[in-house]
Amino acid sequence: MLLNLLVGIPVMVLCLVLQAVFVAFSLRPYVRYVRGGRVSASPWHTTMLLSAVMLVMLLGNFVQMAIWGGLFMALGEFDSLAKALYHSAVNFVTLGYGDIVMNERWRLLGPLEAANGVLMFGVSTAALTATLSDVIKYQFEKGKAN
Repeated sequence: MLLNLLVGIPVMVLCLVLQAVFVAFSLRPYVRYVRGGRVSASPWHTTMLLSAVMLVMLLGNFVQMAIWGGLFMALGEFDSLAKALYHSAVNFVTLGYGDIVMNERWRLLGPLEAANGVLMFGVSTAALTATLSDVIKYQFEKGKAN
């Protein structure tokens, strides 16, 4: 169990750092254009910005799933990258099919990845919620000024 934690926790920390980078990257266009006053916050532009935030956050989650899948491959748990990525995705989103399991030595990494996935989807949701809340507030304030 200790070995699983020693291997899994650094990967979780790496994923947390990556998620922070993806959050910062996804919010940058919104802050620069809408809050900077360079571009009007039209419904079309707002939709595009929110879609961009969602896509960047989703990409961040996919990258993290690939990192976990790569770890599983490096540990020799799977004979193909496709199986490792599938198993990683099932763990990360906490779906837990159970049709593919790792050997007993590394089995605790699955729940660690699931905990990581729950946290990272929470961060993604929080970033999107904060952006949406700010968009609504900004549009309301802009509407009051007109």
